[in-house]
Amino acid sequence: MVNKQVNFEVAVELVTPGCTLAVGGLTLYRRPVAFIRALIKHQRSTNNPYNLTLLALTASFESDLLVGAGLVSRIRTCYFGLEIFGLSPMFTYYANRGQVDILEETEASIALGLRATMAGIGFMPGHAWIGTDLPNLRPDVCSVIDPYSGDELIAFPAIRPDIAVVHALKADPEGNSIIGGNKAIDVELALTANTVIVTAEEIHPQLNQADIVAPFVHAVIHAPRGALPTSCHPNYALDGHAILDYTERVSDPGSFNSYLEDFLNN
Repeated sequence: MVNKQVNFEVAVELVTPGCTLAVGGLTLYRRPVAFIRALIKHQRSTNNPYNLTLLALTASFESDLLVGAGLVSRIRTCYFGLEIFGLSPMFTYYANRGQVDILEETEASIALGLRATMAGIGFMPGHAWIGTDLPNLRPDVCSVIDPYSGDELIAFPAIRPDIAVVHALKADPEGNSIIGGNKAIDVELALTANTVIVTAEEIHPQLNQADIVAPFVHAVIHAPRGALPTSCHPNYALDGHAILDYTERVSDPGSFNSYLEDFLNN
């Protein structure tokens, strides 16, 4: 058995400038917040620009921290927000000013792009986007003609993240991980990313079953309560007070920097 367990200081070094960073979880559930905190701390200590492309099925609290801290230059997601708590303040601030590049995505384009990578092909065809204005917003996405039916299809290009970070309920030192019932696209991210980092609530000597298996995992970090203030069912619920505190305190770069200082030091 290969022991892949490391600490945050080692794991954040795997994230390199200009890479595509995919974050697992869904909206305010099982987000890798502890890893994002460590990555921002590392960036502040080195002052190196990251210019990351952020990939997420849905982007939320952890992603807004990355945007506010200046680590992200491009965003690929079909949703960026805080559910009933409202808009993500830093994403909203920079997006409204055109200061962050947004690559329009939908659930279908992300899912089919990842499936293309899993299949080892350059694109995955689908009916999604046909009859909409989305192809006009993504001139890099082509259409093809189905040679059997003659139908026009959208050829969604393959997506391969450089780094994927997933928060798990349980993991073993080798990298086998259990992420629970609401998997979002975390399994697909683990299967397609060049490097996979798992943060886990619990580390067990060995797991006999897994949602993500060891050969795809490069680093494992023990991170109890590592998704807070987002939830991690069944271990703990969403900390709504902490999310409200964020939305009430943060509205622009100045207020964000004040909040971030407190967040990093807690």
